[in-house]
Amino acid sequence: MSAPAHHPVVIIGAGQAGLSVSWYLGNAGIDHLVVEAETPTHAWADSRWDNFTLVTPNWHCRLPGYTYDGPDPDGFMTRDEVVDWLAGWLDTFDPPVRTHTRVTRLRRPGHSGFELTLAGSDGVELVTCDQVVIATGGYPLPVIPPYASSLDPSITQIHSEQYFNPEQLPDGAVIVVGSGQSGAQIAEDLHLAGRQVHLAVGNAPRVARFYRGRDCMTWLADMGLYDTPAQEYPGGKAAQEKTNHYVTGRDGGRDVDLRQFAAEGMQLYGTLTDGKDTGLRFAPTLTAALDKADSVYNSICADIDRHIDAVGIDAPPPTRYEPVWTPEADPTELDLAAAGVTSIVWAIGFRPDYRWIEASAFDGGGRPMQTRGATQVPGLSFIGLPWMHTWGSGRFLGVDRDARHLADTIIDGLRAAAPRLAAVR
Repeated sequence: MSAPAHHPVVIIGAGQAGLSVSWYLGNAGIDHLVVEAETPTHAWADSRWDNFTLVTPNWHCRLPGYTYDGPDPDGFMTRDEVVDWLAGWLDTFDPPVRTHTRVTRLRRPGHSGFELTLAGSDGVELVTCDQVVIATGGYPLPVIPPYASSLDPSITQIHSEQYFNPEQLPDGAVIVVGSGQSGAQIAEDLHLAGRQVHLAVGNAPRVARFYRGRDCMTWLADMGLYDTPAQEYPGGKAAQEKTNHYVTGRDGGRDVDLRQFAAEGMQLYGTLTDGKDTGLRFAPTLTAALDKADSVYNSICADIDRHIDAVGIDAPPPTRYEPVWTPEADPTELDLAAAGVTSIVWAIGFRPDYRWIEASAFDGGGRPMQTRGATQVPGLSFIGLPWMHTWGSGRFLGVDRDARHLADTIIDGLRAAAPRLAAVR
């Protein structure tokens, strides 16, 4: 039996993060392999709804050797435009990607190096490498609460990653569970389509789309918030664990105001706690959740005000958000049948799944313990994680910097292990 194929580096996952590392390794002449279960960057076409847009301005879109250079740097690309933009990037280089191949096991058989079990159309095979980069995304498993199975089976249930448009759901009202970026925007998508929407509101904060003449995320970039290392970020670990602020780039960009939706007929509730048959129960948290989201909104505006004053920027005068609607009480129950609800969209996030990796590199919650992608397991690295290094790490804005740093670290490690590689660069 022949020995397994060997590569100095294997990258698992061909999204923009994994391919960015590949770009740098390829430019350095480092032999490597990228293993992808589907096709490169497929998630942008396969897991975003039809009316999806970026929530970050187009000028944030930067990948190795490639930046957005279209006519609307302060606009927000649609899903299809992002897909086309990424295809243009892939045309600029030739990454060594093996598609439709899944890594089912990663282990470290000795004191150095790794063995990977690959499952593809040609069957199962083993590959070995000196360094391995996990680029499979931060949280791949969609979260569905255990009581979902006890609900009336006639009610259609999908996760947010399966949602594409209102027409895919049966006629009737819809409840969206979760008010993070996906939940809030999907609720808006359904609301604009004329559907009766019920929304279970969580603890996600919100942010203004535009403030004092510019996009808020452009202000925050100027203030250095996307470049601040995680260990130095205000609020520490608690800030990093928070759900991203909800806002939208749709139709040129605007605020997502749940109170305004309620004034227009959307039904809001607090955190969903339990359900059975056609009955759902909620914690009495709606008023507090809306107030907290608005306080974050206004505090970010105040931070921008201080920056404008400190730098001496000529900008329009400051403002503050004032509620356009307040709940009379915090509802705690909903009868789905009585309300005509025929569908549920679960938008309560994802969780990590690294069970296929046999290495001591994870905390008690199954999340990688890493510093700028590197773990305490020699040769095992990650890329594309939220807050891997900065707030920008999980966004287009930070991918290039993270990939360049990680690629340099990998190359240095290969050099140390094999001095003959020193002449590669």
